[in-house]
Amino acid sequence: MLHKLQKKSLVEQVSSQIQEMIKDGVWQIGDRLPNEAELMEQFGVSRNTVREAIRALVHVGLLEVKQGDGTFVLATSELSAVLQKRIQSAAVLEILEVRHALDREAVSLACLRRTEEDLNQMVKYRDQCLQFTQDNNLEKFVEADWQLHQTIAAASYNPLLIDMYSHLFEEIQISITSTTEMNDANGAGHNDLILAIQNQDAASAVHCVDMYISQFKQIVLPKKGE
Repeated sequence: MLHKLQKKSLVEQVSSQIQEMIKDGVWQIGDRLPNEAELMEQFGVSRNTVREAIRALVHVGLLEVKQGDGTFVLATSELSAVLQKRIQSAAVLEILEVRHALDREAVSLACLRRTEEDLNQMVKYRDQCLQFTQDNNLEKFVEADWQLHQTIAAASYNPLLIDMYSHLFEEIQISITSTTEMNDANGAGHNDLILAIQNQDAASAVHCVDMYISQFKQIVLPKKGE
């Protein structure tokens, strides 16, 4: 049985376009959106339509309105907004366990599907991690480390896994674990992982994941009796 197609309202259309622009990086997390007058002109709609679209996106957690300051991007998708709220109440062990599961699957699939370009990107970010370690630049290291792990996830070529990986950690940038990873001054962990992916050795790649997650747990979790 065919159902009559429903047209999207102007509010829904504007809301969808704003979401797409955020997703495409036109406006990134922390960016302030143009004011109402500019959005009205850009989308060719009324002030009320713009306000309703903004209100809808605020409701789902993508935007935040700061009185007297403007409207700001909080998340890149509804999934991201929901996960960010959940992460705020999660224990460190919960976050590590979820990352562990995602990393294991990501590296396994990357071993099967990676391209030479993927490997080149991994090497690039590995080299950056090593350089920033030598420079003792923690902020830059965390960013390069995050880019490396996102590149590995992207090499899985599983859109849902990539989306979950990115959104789950986009706010915290796995800072709990990335901070400790800087202790690997010679980059051995990164080297072994990339070599395993290059050789399409899934067992070795998963072993690398198990090793660094285990090290993270030892560093960030309290020992028994403390």
